Amino acid sequence: MWKIIDTGKRSAKQNMAIDAKLLEELSPNGPPILHFYDWEGECATYGHFLKLAPLLNLDKAQARNLHVAKRPTGGGITFHICDFAFSALVPAGSACYRTNTLENYSYINSIVKKAVKIFIQPTQSLSLLPESPPPLDEHCNHFCMARPTKYDVVLNGKKIAGAAQRKQRQGYLHQGSIAIAPLKENFLDDLLLPGTKVKEAIFQTTGYILDADWSPSDLREVRIAIKHQLYKEFSQ
Repeated sequence: MWKIIDTGKRSAKQNMAIDAKLLEELSPNGPPILHFYDWEGECATYGHFLKLAPLLNLDKAQARNLHVAKRPTGGGITFHICDFAFSALVPAGSACYRTNTLENYSYINSIVKKAVKIFIQPTQSLSLLPESPPPLDEHCNHFCMARPTKYDVVLNGKKIAGAAQRKQRQGYLHQGSIAIAPLKENFLDDLLLPGTKVKEAIFQTTGYILDADWSPSDLREVRIAIKHQLYKEFSQ
């Protein structure tokens, strides 16, 4: 049985610090943990070994009051403006645990796939990506929604949910993000450096539950519904 923790709305740094502490204190023989949280303001996170300066316009990020924090997991930059983020922690002694990292991705994202199915039309296709396609350019490797990877959840061939993981002796931390609505073009134009194909890749390879005319109330309703569905699927 999964243990559910909801720490509410906090800063990006606080959310990442809570996840890091949950992993550090994870009991190898304890229950798996599903961690829900929300963001104060517009936020972004980035992989533990990534350097931001060559990838983002940091002056514009500061001017927009974008709150940025390093994740305890790997992976690229993720914008937490119109997504739903969550974390799952699986102890090494759990029946859900696998020694193969990709199998752990597949396990968690298979549950995510079931959770988002309620938003999908019968004519649409929802699956796990069988292989990682090549990026449009080198910069795309460093942005989560510009580079689909193996076992991401894809809607009609476009990435709708991805994740980053960190495995330690006691278990692993899986930090997931579900794309609800597209980012505004002026947001990307401000923050992305010129001369790359990151913006093109984001719009070309990412799928969404809502369309470009989304409103804050639409976003809020979908987030509530996703939380309910994740709770339901992980509790089974």
